[in-house]
Amino acid sequence: MTTWTDHTAGRPLTFSAPSGIDRSAHHRLDEAWLAAAWSHPTTRVFVVSGGQALIDDTPDGRTELIMTPSFEAPLTEAHRYYLGTDDDGVSYFALQKDSLPGRMDQSARPAGLREAGLLLSPRDAGLLVHAVALENWQRLHRFCSRCGERTVIAAAGHIRRCPACGAEHYPRTDPAVIMLVTDEDDRALLGRQVHWPEGRFSTLAGFVEPGESIEQSVAREVFEEAGVVVGDVEYIASQPWPFPSSLMLGFMARATSSEIQVDGEEIEEARWFSREDLRAAFESGEVLPPYGISIAARLIELWYGKPLPKP
Repeated sequence: MTTWTDHTAGRPLTFSAPSGIDRSAHHRLDEAWLAAAWSHPTTRVFVVSGGQALIDDTPDGRTELIMTPSFEAPLTEAHRYYLGTDDDGVSYFALQKDSLPGRMDQSARPAGLREAGLLLSPRDAGLLVHAVALENWQRLHRFCSRCGERTVIAAAGHIRRCPACGAEHYPRTDPAVIMLVTDEDDRALLGRQVHWPEGRFSTLAGFVEPGESIEQSVAREVFEEAGVVVGDVEYIASQPWPFPSSLMLGFMARATSSEIQVDGEEIEEARWFSREDLRAAFESGEVLPPYGISIAARLIELWYGKPLPKP
């Protein structure tokens, strides 16, 4: 359950909004059904390559994934991924290729999730995030981790099987925690990563380690990165984050200490901000807000009380 305030409740997280697509996992092993779905005239297909797909702007101001009927799609057998079927019975497939196809009208452009995620409809964004996540995994896991043999694609792109030892390998998702920490004065702790531009501040985040609960991970990451001790932790929402294979788990956390000591490796600078401090820093340009595609912006908004300025 999420607890967004009124100003955020109507804006679902990017990649997390209901897409209207039923992934229909029970069809992935049914080769006859997949073949029929592929050849159906209503089926729509798009190409994904290097984390990008072609998008186009429509005359009425929308941005859409460029999709074609299956009979117009580039030829490929192995790298054809079934993504699901919508309420109207339209099935969707993604094709993984070494490059994106050209367009005769020259109006289309390639785009990745960071750009397209804010522009596409929930349906198209959901399809693209599914396809990109599968493509990332497929490119990086071509060999069996048990015996080293080259694996083959199965289950419409959702399994890789080893013909030598029989092992099955599934797409990997790495859980990561992202948290807005507040202190007893209701100030928010924001940090700047070493590789970020000057002035870019956001929430702290990190990966869940083996044998660790997500609450323990929140406390450990905050202490490691900023030297601040965390007590109560409240789950807010999650967001698929296929860069390349994460699931972001968002939290609000309450600090029991306020002294900051950054690690200097991941976090170069961290500061406590009151709402007035942050508003003034935004207005002066001293602080740049996080990009709106990430759950980080929404966690800060939950505390801040209104939408953040656009980066």
